[in-house]
Amino acid sequence: MFRCKLVIFLLLAGVLILMSGFAHAVRIKDIADIQGVRQNQLIGYGLVMGLDGTGDGKKSQFTIQSMASMLEKMGVTVDPKDIDVKNVAAVMVTADLPPFARAGSRIDALVSSIGDAENLQGGTLLLTPLKAADGRVFAVAQGPISTGGFSAGGAGAGVQKNFPTVGRVVGGALIEKEITSDFAQKKTLSLTLHNPDFTTAFRVSQAINSALYDHLAEASDAGSIDVQVPKRYTGNIVELVTMIEGLSVMPDNAAKVVINERTGTVVMGENVRILTIAIAHGNLSVQIKESANVSQPLPLSKGETIVSPDTNVSIKEGNSKLFIMDRGVSIGEVVRALNALGVSPRDLIAIFQAIKASGALQAQLEII
Repeated sequence: MFRCKLVIFLLLAGVLILMSGFAHAVRIKDIADIQGVRQNQLIGYGLVMGLDGTGDGKKSQFTIQSMASMLEKMGVTVDPKDIDVKNVAAVMVTADLPPFARAGSRIDALVSSIGDAENLQGGTLLLTPLKAADGRVFAVAQGPISTGGFSAGGAGAGVQKNFPTVGRVVGGALIEKEITSDFAQKKTLSLTLHNPDFTTAFRVSQAINSALYDHLAEASDAGSIDVQVPKRYTGNIVELVTMIEGLSVMPDNAAKVVINERTGTVVMGENVRILTIAIAHGNLSVQIKESANVSQPLPLSKGETIVSPDTNVSIKEGNSKLFIMDRGVSIGEVVRALNALGVSPRDLIAIFQAIKASGALQAQLEII
């Protein structure tokens, strides 16, 4: 019985050690992308019809010209000078073509007014070709627009929610052409890290080699890992990618302190270290109050009103003590030490800038 309990205890201890080792590990899927597997941006110019008098006015000449050209293609000849409608708006239509998209699939399209239209609510986007950067048409968009907001008002006041000049055509873009890809026949896969780092790239290659029981992955630089496709995965790259994306890796990053002076935000990484320094931080507060003492004469007298200013000035200076921080303290100790000084986020920014200037901050200081 004692031996059985001992075995169970050792097994639980081993599990806890493994769990602690992977407590901060992340999947390769969350820190890297497969090179070539990405979205492609599409753009097009179109017209929105059916607006309730909230479309473009006569100042938007390109809208009138677009209407005249569209009607002419349909066999109706109209002089652009005779067009005076406000239920039409010119828009730019954008969409993201996902990787491995097939012809006949539908994607969302974003519609944005480029004229002086007031509201696109209730409008319908007419057939609009969506082109890639090379000028080829990959999709066409058409359908009712959903703005997710409203705008109403009168002569004196109005109310608006969200931006009614931008809307979305849900599933309104129909894919007409596919992007050819020989992904299944690849002999080499390239992983691209979101945050390039030599240590992280090496750890990713080591994790892949351990999983494949072979030296097939190699980090070519800080942001790329090349993986040779094993023979058993030839023609079945999806299974290989699934296995690689599920591997856990401990990412590494450089010590950095990020400061946003506009909002008073300070973010510090876990690898931030500070050399032995002494910190003293105090605030000087000056408060000035002015009041006027008025002396008025009695009624029907010939006296004059006398106004004498009264100024009170008070000065308060913080009595902060000198605080010594030992060499190589961790980020947790830094935070506790600065909290002991009672500093605010704004004061913390000034302190870190002074520590960096003294050469004691062993991290990169970035101000955004």
